[in-house]
Amino acid sequence: MKSDLDISREAKVRPIAELAEGMGIPSCELIPYGRDMAKIPLDVLKRFSDKEDGKLILVTAITATPAGEGKTVTTIGLIQGLSRIGKKVVGALREPSIGPIFGIKGGATGGGFSQIYPMWDINLHFTGDIHAVGSAHNLLSAVTENHIAKGNELCIDPTKITLRKAIDMNCRELRNTVVGLGGKSIGGVPHESGFLITSASEISAILALSSDREDLRERLERIVVGYTYDGRAVTAKELNCVGAMMVLLKDAINPNLVQTLEGQPVFVHGFPFANIAHGSNSIVATRAAMKLGDYAVTEAGFAADLGAEKFMDIVCRQAGFSPDCTVIVVSARALMMHGDADIGDEGTMTIEAMKKGYPNLDKHISNLGLYGVPVVVAINRFPSDTDEEIAEIRAHCDSLGVPSAESTVFTEGGRGGMELAQKVVEAIGKGKDFRPLYGNELTIKQKIERIGYEIYGASMVNYLPAAEKVISSLEAAGYGGLPVCIAKTQASISDNPSRKGAPTGWKLTVRDVYVSAGAGFIVPICGQMTLMPGLPKNPAAERIDLDAEGVIRGLR
Repeated sequence: MKSDLDISREAKVRPIAELAEGMGIPSCELIPYGRDMAKIPLDVLKRFSDKEDGKLILVTAITATPAGEGKTVTTIGLIQGLSRIGKKVVGALREPSIGPIFGIKGGATGGGFSQIYPMWDINLHFTGDIHAVGSAHNLLSAVTENHIAKGNELCIDPTKITLRKAIDMNCRELRNTVVGLGGKSIGGVPHESGFLITSASEISAILALSSDREDLRERLERIVVGYTYDGRAVTAKELNCVGAMMVLLKDAINPNLVQTLEGQPVFVHGFPFANIAHGSNSIVATRAAMKLGDYAVTEAGFAADLGAEKFMDIVCRQAGFSPDCTVIVVSARALMMHGDADIGDEGTMTIEAMKKGYPNLDKHISNLGLYGVPVVVAINRFPSDTDEEIAEIRAHCDSLGVPSAESTVFTEGGRGGMELAQKVVEAIGKGKDFRPLYGNELTIKQKIERIGYEIYGASMVNYLPAAEKVISSLEAAGYGGLPVCIAKTQASISDNPSRKGAPTGWKLTVRDVYVSAGAGFIVPICGQMTLMPGLPKNPAAERIDLDAEGVIRGLR
């Protein structure tokens, strides 16, 4: 089979202006980024605000493994499959972050015959939204540091600055740094600091959660940059630079329009990570997809315990919409790994191991059932999978009373997603009774524990002293009513990446807590989670290149 790049290059796609015209948006209203990408101004989208919402489909997955689940490729294949069965569908996806692309992924725009186009631009700098967020974040950081060096009228304690620097690259060496060296007149005030990846910036979450420019401004103003010597939170509004940040984000707030290889429109906008932030594309993009399509398909980051939980308990709460159906993506080989198989030893990749891995799938199905939304299982078939393996998974889903569909969208595009599309439409027809997992009236600890016990399967939650102190101060400062956005490993339902399947009888450890006041949530940091990823031993960057003809190689 051809590479993803070759398949994408050979695709016969329509000019983006023509695609927009078909959605009722004249080309003169676009902000074009070449022939194949464009931004849609917020003012243009307002024209559709009175249109009835289409049905919303949320795609999630079982816990990530090195074997791969294929969540994004299934999401794009479902969009194409819905179109193939005659449905008017619009997608809404997150923008890839460059750090993971050059680290582990090598690309994040689907694969095979289920991709969004043009994959090379989307995977790289795209329309500059991540750069804009990084610039706005670092401007706020620079103004904060400058304020301290130039008199510090707000009495900010340099040891209590919570705003770090941001960069869109995996740099483990920048996780913890010391800044301000060289004397006050040259370097400022020395203190510990560090970097986080731009997708972990609160401004990334704010951009994805803002409904319009006014909302964006108000959220930026609420960002807590640090604390005074007497413990009062200092916000971005007090530093008088929110206007400048708005200017840097003036284009980034407008959603980006691209298309699938089969010509269905897709908004790609927003990029918060799901193991750190809430892990969904922008509310603006999802709402636009719902207004412009009879069906809107979106994707939550990582597995259902992370992205889907946060979509239900944070995004839906803030946006005022909820999914009409959820899709859990699973693969036979991923289930085998949850059954203790070793992907490096093919002899261990057996049906017996696959059956042993079912508890992971079962736990995610039961978790989504807590929200009162129908569930469909998408079995993403790899070329090495056998008919027996696929039949066994389908029989297991039948035993749970959950509809399932085999998906071959990687090799067949939309044609391979038609069964899944039909099952999703049927599930939507049965209706929903959406409800969040917890109410805002609960304390911060009660919200953490509700997620820990019911979603993760923990038997106990342990708070380290630093976390206890911050929780008390946040509730005293009036932040206790916010939902929680737990930062933890994506490699396990637990907070320990080595635990596969659906572990029980374990203790969730809350190491630290901070507030993302602008985004509107509290972030408990669990286990050894870090806000700056590192590179693997052999990063994807080693195989990515540009040849003498200007053709990209190795990006997938």
